[in-house]
Amino acid sequence: MKRDQEHFRGCLLGGAIGDALGWPVEFMKLDEIVQRFGEGGIRDLILAPSGKAEITDDTQMTVFTAEGLLRAEARGVNKGICHLPSVVFHAYQRWLLTQGYPRKEEYEGIYDGWLLGVKELHAPRAPGNTCISALLSGRQGSMESPINNSKGCGGVMRVAPVGLFCRKEDAFRTGAEIAALTHGHPSGYLSAGALAYLVASIIEGRELESAVEEALAELAGYENHEECSAALAKAVELARVDSLGDAEAIARLGEGWVGEEALAIAVYCALKHRDDFRKALIAAVNHDGDSDSTGAIAGNILGVYLGLSGIPTDWVEQVELKEVLLELADDLLTRYRDDEAWRCRYPGC
Repeated sequence: MKRDQEHFRGCLLGGAIGDALGWPVEFMKLDEIVQRFGEGGIRDLILAPSGKAEITDDTQMTVFTAEGLLRAEARGVNKGICHLPSVVFHAYQRWLLTQGYPRKEEYEGIYDGWLLGVKELHAPRAPGNTCISALLSGRQGSMESPINNSKGCGGVMRVAPVGLFCRKEDAFRTGAEIAALTHGHPSGYLSAGALAYLVASIIEGRELESAVEEALAELAGYENHEECSAALAKAVELARVDSLGDAEAIARLGEGWVGEEALAIAVYCALKHRDDFRKALIAAVNHDGDSDSTGAIAGNILGVYLGLSGIPTDWVEQVELKEVLLELADDLLTRYRDDEAWRCRYPGC
């Protein structure tokens, strides 16, 4: 069992580090990355003038997912009823505010809680068009009533907190429902369900490969899973092949712009380098594609598997929002505290 501070913190910090490592090369081809950074590609965090390695919308939305889960728990405890996806949707409306969009009159009662006071979150970091347009519409998508046909990776890259927060039997559907708020294609939300389930399985003490196999089995129970299942199964297969280099293996999995490819690349890197966080994340970001998202997801997976102590200390100290992420990880572990300070921190709406 890994339901402890060490592994909760590892999951959130690991994801942020992968996000920050990949962002400088997100829109570059591998040959461009090698030309700029040398034969091994980008291998270390690049620090901004602030002295920190900056995160992107991937980590920002992960942070607001965690807040939404905690506020949903507070609402359920205090009011006895809660539709969890709606509360997370409201959390994403607060994220939208941090990206420079105006308050919406119909959501006026939700603009509170502690995260809005974190100055560093009020920084546009190349937010995805699908997330922005879906949230601006004011409509909540669902698996049964899709808001669009997008399978972009903006659904999967933000749901790791679901696997920390939910029991394993609830993690897949909850992760998929939260992704479906903005991404309506099955591979857009089922990849998110699979990641949430994978994280939850690791928390329960499963070995990494067993956790992936369990996620594949759970995935098979959902309609239109075939595309996502095939990508994930291919990642497992490639991780067992010693004759392929990481770049070639990842090229066979895609570029990571869509949900099933981003998850597959991250799972491949985590399985291939399961005992070496630094090596896994370097592999996860050096490719033609969405390097920050594949890095973030790989960091979530290996972070929860290895724990905070398995992540290089220099990277932990350098990543932006370190203290916020540590606080949120600890709060996800606590889940709920019956006092006024907690209710102000996580109002139930």
